[in-house]
Amino acid sequence: MILVTGANGSLGSATLAALHARGASATGGSRTPKDGMRHLDFDDPAGIDLAGVSTLVLVSAGYAEDDQVVRRHGAVLDAAVRDGVRHVIYTSLTGAGDHLGFALAHRATERLVRACGMQWTILRNGLYAELFGGLLMWTGDGVESAFGDGALAAVARADLAEAAAAVAADPARHGGRTYELTGTPITAAQVAEQLEVPCHTIDLGEYRRRLLSVPELLPFQPPMLISIATSVRHGFLDGSGPDLADILGRPIRDPLATAVAAASAARPPARAVDR
Repeated sequence: MILVTGANGSLGSATLAALHARGASATGGSRTPKDGMRHLDFDDPAGIDLAGVSTLVLVSAGYAEDDQVVRRHGAVLDAAVRDGVRHVIYTSLTGAGDHLGFALAHRATERLVRACGMQWTILRNGLYAELFGGLLMWTGDGVESAFGDGALAAVARADLAEAAAAVAADPARHGGRTYELTGTPITAAQVAEQLEVPCHTIDLGEYRRRLLSVPELLPFQPPMLISIATSVRHGFLDGSGPDLADILGRPIRDPLATAVAAASAARPPARAVDR
């Protein structure tokens, strides 16, 4: 049986759905499981139960500080070894992302995966096109971004989920492989052009000031978002490759259309005009 962690999250739920669409025997795991899922709390190592699981899709639990993320991943890998899991597939971060503020936890987890004694596959995922579009900031007459003229080899989340499902459905074929799953480079200006609005660039200092004023952001999140902006701005995340299309067996989805849809969804409603 295949088990997908983080199955209530965006990537995990899409991966589980893609596996079911393939007719695979698969279930999900979550701290808040839905019907048929297993309860998995990575902060409770003794309670992690992976009995009967042959292939584990370990979706990164990256929503925390590095030490907590690595500890969580180490706990689930220890449980996988204990319970006889044969193959682990880890959703990591593109190799071009080593400059990003959340790269260390991914690279540390990759070391743990390679040393765990199970068969393994590492999926180095590019940044989501949905994220790129969602990080554009709407102003009165258009959008603003801190990306400058830089491009991101963005990828639709659905493609990454389908790729993870394809690997999980035939893990032996992908044993010991590390894949770079990136998309087609897109820019903020291209997204704005599709939205038919102007695109204004702000500097990184202004972007940091705005992020620090958002009460919903946790302390570790502004530096992570700044690292995305500066890495795109200076051309570190614009490289694409064939791995994703090869695994999918088809062309990838258009990341520009996906980013445009995400930006459009975040557009504030027009204000009513008093007459």
